[in-house]
Parts: sequence; C-alpha cells; structure tokens
Amino acid sequence: MNDLSTKYLGLELKNPIIIGSCGFTNSVSKIKELADNQAGAIVLKSLFEEQIQAEYSANLEGYNADYPGATDYIREYTRGNEVESYLKLIAEAKKAVDIPIIASINCVSSKEWVSFAKSVEQQGADAIELNVSLLPSNPKLTSSDNEKKYVEVINCVGDLVSIPITLKMSHYSAALAGLIQKLSWIEKIGGFILFNRYYSPDIDIEKMVVKSADILSSPGEASNSLRWIALMYGQIDKDLVAATGVHDSEGLIKQLLAGATAVQVVSTIYKNGAGRIPAMLAGLDEWMTRKAYTGLADFRGKLSYGQAADAAVFERTQFMKYYGGIS
Repeated sequence: MNDLSTKYLGLELKNPIIIGSCGFTNSVSKIKELADNQAGAIVLKSLFEEQIQAEYSANLEGYNADYPGATDYIREYTRGNEVESYLKLIAEAKKAVDIPIIASINCVSSKEWVSFAKSVEQQGADAIELNVSLLPSNPKLTSSDNEKKYVEVINCVGDLVSIPITLKMSHYSAALAGLIQKLSWIEKIGGFILFNRYYSPDIDIEKMVVKSADILSSPGEASNSLRWIALMYGQIDKDLVAATGVHDSEGLIKQLLAGATAVQVVSTIYKNGAGRIPAMLAGLDEWMTRKAYTGLADFRGKLSYGQAADAAVFERTQFMKYYGGIS
C-alpha cells in the first residue's frame, strides 16, 4: 500500500479521512468501531455553547440563545450533566483508540463558556474544533459585525489552551477569500474546515407546513468546498479540510487534488456504514498506484487554482460558456 498518511494541525494521521461531528462520534463503542475501520481521526459530537452555559448557569429558562431553536434543542436533549459526560467521553475515547480525538464546540460568542476549553485540553483532547455557524439573517448587522465573531471566539479560546484550534466556518461572507486569509494570520488557528452544512428548510405544499429537507448530504454538494479549497490552497499557510459531499474515493481524491489536507465525512457513514472508510482508502490507494504516486504530497494541490491549467473555472459564476447556445 502507498503512504496515505497526512499531517493535520501538527497531528499525525494515518490517512486523510476524518469522521466529522455526528451521532457516530458520541460514544466510545462507536468511536472504536470507526477507528477499527481505519478512520484517520475523530471529531466528537458537538457540545453547544448553549449547553455549556445552561449547565454553568443552571437557568435554561432565562437564557437567550444565539442559535435559532437552540433553546428548544437543549430543553429536549440535555439530560443530566452534559459537560461532565462530554469530558468523560474525551478521556475514555483517548484510552480506547490510538488516533487523534478532536473536541467540537458549536459557538457564536466569546462569553463565559470559553473556560470549558481548558477542561477539554486537560482531559486529553488532541485539538479543538470551533464550529462557528453564522447565518447573516439579521439585517441590522453588517458583514463586519458577523465576521468579527470569528476573531473574538478564536482569541478567547486560544488564550486558554495550548492544543491546536481549527475553525469550521460558514461560507457566508461578502469577501470570503479575504476573510479566510485574515483569519489565517491569527497564530492560534491551525486550520479551516470548509464549510458548515446547515439545517435546510423545505415546505410541504399539501400539509402547508415548513419541514426539514434531507439532513444527509449528496455528492453533488461537494462542489462548494471543492471550489474554495482550490482557491485558498497556496494562499494561506494553514491546513484546509473539505466538508460536505465527500461520499467515495473519487470525491476524496478530488478534494486532495484541489489542495485539501484531509476531508471530513459523515453522511456516507450513515448511508453505508463504517466499512465505507476502508473502501474509500482502497480506492485512493489503487488510483495512486495507477498514477504512480507514492504519497499524498505527490499530488496534493495539483489541480488547485494556482496550478490547474484552466484555473479560471474555479472563479466562473455563470453558465454562459455551456448554455449560451441553448434556445
């Protein structure tokens, strides 16, 4: 087999497949199953800022959540000491597997909850993923107001911990490339996950109600992260991880060619089980052998914006070239 190892946030990964935060990463038994199936790293099920603050304040009813619907989520799902349980999960997962364990915190502010980050480090987490989901839906807030939250959260957590910090961010920005570059200058940030996948609403026209669209991604959704991985590769000196839409070895290879350090997968595990991981790695290894590559560095970023023969396709926003002659 070829060398599939990669380095992410300074951590040695056996391969570039990271299991993103999901229901499969909320128990030691599931985490062990994923590790046994060759996962390169595990991101634990996210703990919400609101959950941490609710337990710290012990007053959920009086807490005003920044996430729409977060209070309902916590009221329904928070049972007992979630913070203590999360810290226990970190410690037990570290004992059970020999791959990096990354804690995940969903957050939108730099409030009192950040002190929890120190406890995460003390329990042995290898890194912290800050999942900052910004939906710029408030017309009273400017783009600058929203984007400033990234800096505040990163700096507050970074002041407390020495383990690596990575940012899972939104693609909503008036100047996304500039924002990512600006954030990359913050020394405490080791990498970026592009991007958050949001809850998507749908409408049932018969029942006349708003409902949830499909919660699992499809391979077609990988194009957004593919574009921005390719555009940012070589522009910043931080790790880039592609999220959403990577379902098979072909999707994995594409993101690596665009410049990804690694990929996060979730939906394909829900659809196909943990056995999907070795299948994806086998496909990657076979492709590398055919192309005479022996390591990921041999081809990472080979089709990024700075290296692709027709790099302009990454910046094209209109279909004119393809549909101009259709009447």
